[in-house]
Parts: sequence; structure tokens; C-alpha cells
Amino acid sequence: MARILPYGEWPSPIDAALAAAHDGQPDSVDFVGEEAWWTEPRPMEGGRRTLVRRTADGAQQTVLPPPWNVRSRVMEYGGRPWSGVMRPEGPLLVFVHFADQRLYAYEPAAPGDGPRPLTPLSPVGGGLRWVDPQLHAERGEVWCVLEEFTGEGPSDVRRVVAAVPLDGSAARDRRAVRELTEARHRFVTGPRLSPDGRRAAWIAWDHPRMPWDGTELIVAEVTGDGTLGEPRTLAGGPEESIPQAEWAADGSLLYASDLGGWWNLYRDGVPLCPRAEEFAGPLWKVGLRWFAPLESGLIAVLHGRGASRLGILDPDSGEVVDAAGPWTEFAATLAAHGSRIVAVGASPRTAYEVVELDVSTGRARVVGTAHEDAVDPAYYPDPRVRTFTGPGGREIHAHLYPPHHPGHTAPDGELPPYLVWAHGGPTSRVPCVLDLEIAYFTSRGIGVVEVNYGGSTGYGREYRNRLRGQWGVVDVEDCAAVAAALADEGIADRDRLAVRGGSAGGWTSAVSLTTTDGYACGTIIYPVLDLKSFGSGETHDFESRYTDTLVGPYSEVPDRYAERSPLENAHRITAPFLLLQGLDDPICPPAQCERFLARLAGRRVPHAYLAFEGEGHGFRRVETMVRALEAELSLYAQVFGFDPPGIPTLELSR
Repeated sequence: MARILPYGEWPSPIDAALAAAHDGQPDSVDFVGEEAWWTEPRPMEGGRRTLVRRTADGAQQTVLPPPWNVRSRVMEYGGRPWSGVMRPEGPLLVFVHFADQRLYAYEPAAPGDGPRPLTPLSPVGGGLRWVDPQLHAERGEVWCVLEEFTGEGPSDVRRVVAAVPLDGSAARDRRAVRELTEARHRFVTGPRLSPDGRRAAWIAWDHPRMPWDGTELIVAEVTGDGTLGEPRTLAGGPEESIPQAEWAADGSLLYASDLGGWWNLYRDGVPLCPRAEEFAGPLWKVGLRWFAPLESGLIAVLHGRGASRLGILDPDSGEVVDAAGPWTEFAATLAAHGSRIVAVGASPRTAYEVVELDVSTGRARVVGTAHEDAVDPAYYPDPRVRTFTGPGGREIHAHLYPPHHPGHTAPDGELPPYLVWAHGGPTSRVPCVLDLEIAYFTSRGIGVVEVNYGGSTGYGREYRNRLRGQWGVVDVEDCAAVAAALADEGIADRDRLAVRGGSAGGWTSAVSLTTTDGYACGTIIYPVLDLKSFGSGETHDFESRYTDTLVGPYSEVPDRYAERSPLENAHRITAPFLLLQGLDDPICPPAQCERFLARLAGRRVPHAYLAFEGEGHGFRRVETMVRALEAELSLYAQVFGFDPPGIPTLELSR
């Protein structure tokens, strides 16, 4: 018989340490010869990412021990940080080490030699950074993106496609790095060589556009001296987003474009499978992959509407056959070798794991980072995919996670508290997969609803464009509409609603608390708080013109920046809140939090500010994540009036 306890007081085996230890997911999958390789998080090791291989006998080996951290900082969000080839003597790897951002070469068969640097350090700004490497051992080079700071300001930066020699000469002399083209764009992806080695293709765009607004697909001939000839734009433009391009085995060029309103696949300008589905997504990191051509001519694809499934596309018939298996969501990383595909998939009952699909047999199996239930899965939440109605009758997509516990229920007549989670980006979305942070709350009797508000990806360009000029309006309205609907339906306690989010979701949470009265409290995590400063040079270069689209150019609508900025509206906040911030965050700097709190001085609004040294934009260390989760739960306990067992009390300033 279920024991009766108030919502929020159910004892749960999913504590903050368990949730933190399972944070993160495998990424950047690829084949090195016949072997599948990928990067993997190590929260218990300071949040570093290591490289893992699956050997021929099925064993998993960690390739790089501490302190090696395989992660790029290009555009601050990074991207694909490694590449490898198999030689008779063993694998040869190149990777970016996070601490110094240098490119290194490593031969695991000779581990005593250790990784050797291929690129130099730079004393200027953020130095030299590298991303999206493609190892061309036969040329004796690595082709990749070079990001070079030319001054101390965040926008004093240039990015070019470049070739780094494998002999290590560039580590001693920067001039050994070959810039492959004189064409200049603010942002570029790594060049992809055609199968015959005669052409290269890459993607580029410039301020004020973001890559989901408009990009260009550029192609150039490879000249006799190994540089790239006159570039020509093959597709794309200000209102056409192309996030990925790859050469097929027959020499045709495949790319994803939203020219028709959805990211669909094209071959030499012809759509292969025109559908009201997404076959790609927003290019937040350089080198993301949503499709991979196979030698047979088939194409491995990630596709769906509000989800991302793994399938095989026949480009001649336009037919897609999905892989069998429990995975309902795949991350934007994919690779193919022969008839084999490696990807990273998850489901509402399993965390992300490395999955291999053999097209010749149709068999899909887990080959790495296999999900293991850390607790009885009876404590996992049972999500429901919902579509709500917002202002003007518009659709709002969301994932509902009601409170759930196998041995406890609440007293009759009590409605549960609910947390409204706003995702980051804001040009992004939340997938419906197992997340122990959500289970941390739901297993204690606190509901969670993740809102893919207007502006989210996965639902076509029209849905995505709802946020143009409306950031701080549509996202806030959509979250509020979902919260109100849950209360109206008798699902949530109207007096115990909270809003919560990080980065752009932190902005939405802060704006919600300063402009609406439907929430009893909120958690604001590494947020945008000072809109004017964010859009005028305080953030990093990649997003420095993002507000031109989200809000409008500051020179044209300065009043709009003041009207929506949480900093300018701090006097309106009355609900208790928790503010969480990394002190090494170059995207949403801690100075914004400090200015926001200064505006609150003397107003006696209950709040807490926790700032973490060594953390950037997104927490990676176990101790940070534990402190943040427990503090968040304590805030809700104090405001909503319950007593969770074993949780330290968060001291609120007044």
C-alpha cells in the first residue's frame, strides 16, 4: 500500500550526487578504421571529456587519461574536437585539449610518447583555437577551422579554414599553418574534401545573422599547391539556413537546407525527401552531424517533428526506413563506415548511449556507454507529450512530467507544485529523454513541464521565427500559458508554480519574474539579465549580434531593450529566487548578476546568489551540480511549504 505524504516530501533514492554523476552524454562519434570512437564526460574528474574506443573484441578503452580534456572553445560553444585514422601500426589521432586549446597528435600504440602539440600558443586574447579537424594523413595535414584572437575584446577575432602540418612544425612557428583560402567570413565550418580530392565544401555566414537564419554553402577547387581556388556560393542566403554539407561516394554534394520551411536534404540542389519534418537542426557547434552518406548510396539520417529518430534514406525513392529499437531521440552526431552507422540515442527510460546500426542486417545495438539503471526505474518519471494553446490560438509544444513515486502518494485533495522549465538557446529545444535532474524532482512529488516555446527548433522555420523581435514576449507568454493551463486542468497547484531555466532559459525565467505574477518563485541559471550590455559587446562574438534578430537592432529600438531587460525591471520582482552563476562564463558574464543584485539592494526580496569558481556556461563539476540542485530544492521547499528529508537549508537574503 502506498504511503501518504505531502508532495515534495517523498523520500527518493535519486539524490543530487546521483543526478550529477550521470550528467552529460557521449558525443562526437566516428569510426577509426573498423572501430567506433567517441568522447565521453567525466563529471567526477573535474568535468573533463575523454576519448573512448570500442576495440575489435568489444572492449571499451579510455584513450586519454587525466588531465587530457578533449574539448574545443571555438565560438565558446566549441564543436567537433577530434579526428582519427587507422594505420598498420595503429591509430593516429588529432584532438583539441581544452586547457590550452592547442591541437595535439597522439598514437595510442606508443603511449609512452604522449600527445605532441601541433599548434602554438598565443599570448593574445583567447589565443589560437581549433575545431572540426579532418585528418588527411596522406597529405600530412589536418584541415580544420582556426579561430585567432587579434586583440583583447571578445569580437577581436578572425576565423579561417586552415591546414596544420602533422610534423609539428607549426607548434614552433605559426607561419607553418596554411590558410587555405583568402575568402573571409566571420564564421566558417571545416572544409570537406570530395572523394576525388579535387573539391572542398564548407559553410559560412556573417554578422548579424545566426546560422539558423541564413548561411552560404561554398565550394572551391583544390589547386596544385594544396590551397583552395576561387570560392563560389552553391546555395544559401540571408533567409536559407544550411547547417551541414557532405560529399557522397559518387561525388555529389549533399546538404541540409530549410529553403522549403523545414530542414530537408538536398543533392546538388534537388530535394531528396521533402517533408514537414526536420532532417537537421541549429548549428550551435561547428561540426554537428545530422546525416551521413553510406558507400552504397543510401544516407543515414536523423529526422522527425519535435523529435529526432535514426533512419535510412534512399535518395532515389525518397523513402525513409527507421531503425528498430527503444531509442526515440538521437543527438546531432553521426558517422558511417561501410554498412555500419554509429550514433548516440536515448529514450524516456534510458540515457544517451552509443548505438551501432548495421544496414546490411538491420540490427541495431548498444556498443558504448550502455545505460545502466542507477536506481529502480520505478522511480523514473512517466512523460507525456502535450500541445497547449497559447495567445491567439497558437500551438505550444511541451513535455509533462507528473510527480511519480512507486511507494508514495499525496493526501486527497492536494495538488502538486510544478516547475516550468524554459530551455536555453533560445533557438533550441528539449528532447523527451530520461534526465535524472527531472527525476530528482518528480520522485519527490514535484511536477516538471518542459516548454518548447515559440522560437524552438524541431517544428519548422515558421515556428522558429515566432521569436523574431519577440524574445522576452513569446517565450514568456508561452511558458505562462502552459503553467496556467496546468492549473486550470487541475493538474498543478496554482499557488505553487515556479519558473526555471539556464542561459536563454535563465533570461525567460528572469523576465517572467519581473513581468508576470503567476509564479511563486524561480531559479535563474547563468542568465542574460542586462539586455543592452549583452547586445553591445559584453558577450562573446558568436552571439554578439543575436539580439538584432531576437529583439531588433539596438540603434533602431533602444526602448525595447529597456522595456524587456530584467536589469531595468528589477524593481518589479517580488517573488523569491535563486541565482546560479559560473564565474568563468564568457557568454553570460557574472557582472550581469552583480548589477542585477545591486538593483535589488534594500528591497527585501528573499533570494540567494551562488557563484561557482572554475565553472563556465554550463556546470560540469559534480560538486557544483550537487550544490545547485540541493539549493534549488531548498528554495521550493521554503516557498511551497514542505520539508524534504536530508536537504540542506538554503539561506535566503532579505
